[in-house]
Amino acid sequence: MKMQFPLAAFEPSELEMGRRLFAGETNFLKGVVAMDGLPPADRLEVCFAGRSNVGKSSLINSLTGRRGLARASNTPGRTQEINFFTLGEERYLVDLPGYGFANAPVKVVEKWQRLLKAYLAGRPNLRRAFVLIDARHGVKSVDEEILAQLDTTAVTFQAVLTKADKVKAHDREKVLEQVRAALSKHAAAFPEIVLTSSEKGDGIDTLRAIIATLA
Repeated sequence: MKMQFPLAAFEPSELEMGRRLFAGETNFLKGVVAMDGLPPADRLEVCFAGRSNVGKSSLINSLTGRRGLARASNTPGRTQEINFFTLGEERYLVDLPGYGFANAPVKVVEKWQRLLKAYLAGRPNLRRAFVLIDARHGVKSVDEEILAQLDTTAVTFQAVLTKADKVKAHDREKVLEQVRAALSKHAAAFPEIVLTSSEKGDGIDTLRAIIATLA
C-alpha cells in the first residue's frame, strides 16, 4: 500500500534546477501592512506560513544562502507584516506574519491576522503555501486554523517540518505519523512532506527544487 504523504524526493536534474535558481539574486522588495500595498501579481509566488517562532525567517535565509535576508528573532510575533522578496526575475518569496501566540497587543495581532487571511484569499498568482510545522511538536490546534483557511481559499499548501535536527529518529517517525493524519483531513494539502533543518541544511535542496519546478 502506498504511503500517504511521503517525504518529497527529486531527480538530480530537478535538484540542479533548484540550485541554479537560488544561486541567482534574491532581494528584499517591501514589507506590506495592507492589501493595497501588495506588489503587482505579475510573477509566480510562494509563501511561507507558520506559528510564531517556528523558524520561517531562518528557513528563508537558508534557502537563499543569505543569512540576514529575512530577519530572525527569538521573540514570537516580531514579523507583523507581509515581507516580499524577489527571486530572480520571475518569482516572489513571501514571509507571512507568524500566527498563534505573539508578543504584541491584541488589536495589533488581530489586524495582521486579518491581513494574512485577506492575502491568502486574494492573491491569484500564489502557487503554493508552505506551512511550517515544528518537528518537535507536530500539528497543533493553532496550525489547524490556517490549514482550514487554506482549504477555504483553495490554496495548495505543503507541510514543511522545521528543526528536524532537534528530534531523535524514533520520535521523528511519531511526529510524521501525527502530521500525516492531520493533513489527510485537508483537501488543499499537497501529498508530500518536506523535512528540513535550517541549521544542518537538511531538506533545503528539496525545497529549492519544489520552488524551481512549480509552473
